[in-house]
Amino acid sequence: MLTKEWPPEVYGGAGVHVTELVRALRPLADVRVHCFGAPREDACAHPVPAGFRDANPALQTLAVDLEMARELAELDVLHSHTWYANLAGQVGGLLHGLPHVLTAHSLEARRPWKAEQLGGGYRLSSWAERVAYADAAAVIAVSDRMRVEILETFPLLDPDRVHVVRNGIDTEQFRPDPATDRVEAYGIDPARPYLLFVGRITRQKGLAHLLRAADRFEPGLQLVLCAGAPDTPEIGAETARLVADLERSRGGVHWIREHLDPAALRQLLTGALAFLCPSVYEPLGIVNLEAMACETAVVASAVGGIPEVVEDGRTGLLVPYDEREPRAFEHAFADAVNRLALDPRTAVTMGARGRARAVELFGWDLVAARTLEVYRAAIEVCAR
Repeated sequence: MLTKEWPPEVYGGAGVHVTELVRALRPLADVRVHCFGAPREDACAHPVPAGFRDANPALQTLAVDLEMARELAELDVLHSHTWYANLAGQVGGLLHGLPHVLTAHSLEARRPWKAEQLGGGYRLSSWAERVAYADAAAVIAVSDRMRVEILETFPLLDPDRVHVVRNGIDTEQFRPDPATDRVEAYGIDPARPYLLFVGRITRQKGLAHLLRAADRFEPGLQLVLCAGAPDTPEIGAETARLVADLERSRGGVHWIREHLDPAALRQLLTGALAFLCPSVYEPLGIVNLEAMACETAVVASAVGGIPEVVEDGRTGLLVPYDEREPRAFEHAFADAVNRLALDPRTAVTMGARGRARAVELFGWDLVAARTLEVYRAAIEVCAR
């Protein structure tokens, strides 16, 4: 398993996915993890080589990938996650004659705003991704919509090599927790309804849209923003300005910038009237599954794989997104939120249905079994 993120350095959905997938796979297979960063007891970690520590971050990533690749002999299959590790799988597969499977958590070609963060590094990340997809023995898409986007982006890719294996959720870790001590510790009034956003400060997550929409939310609603790690200082400053503008027009805005531990996240999710996901791009969205597993209704944009997770009208409300009409999206998003605010019983019903759906369809045991099937298919492709 080739990944940038591995505990304790997990900051996004891909890192959660790898952590949980390895846990579910280990009873079924011998899994060895190669990750970026400082030494770990349960993985082979690769720091940035000394000669690249002052280089562009994308170039640092490729240097780590090459360090990984030379240590991948005597395995049956390589499985990389995100462009950060794709080149390690590509080069390692060629060097050692091994099948390379990659999971598509997102596509660089579908995230042009990353050029704002990476500069020329974005061209490098896009190149590394393009090369790896072209030669992979198998590609795993985390949603049906993601599979469509992969084949649109890489039209020469054999469709038979692109498999759908949706993300999973640990419904024991994410479960309803009615306690409120952690909620109150953040200054949130549990007796008043609140809405919750959890995500990094990046264009992809649509936080700016949410902050503009929030000016139209029902006056009695609190808004809790668990948002940190801005992609750039500029987007961090923009978010701070939007939060300050919102605080001048309404009360009950709580901005939590620190990383949440699991207990705090469970309580915040459970107590929320609704979880808000205004993403402009989302291949699947584990965070919506986390909310559903805690019996919380979801209001989300109808992009990417989100409609495969959130059932519109049953486990939440979906709002169409058109990048050409951002204000229309923001107004419609506010209307959806207010609909639940005025009908909290429906929100409770949606939350209960959401947990049932998460338990039935998104268990990690199902993800692990399906992933093993993809490995076998990749091994057959490589043997031809």
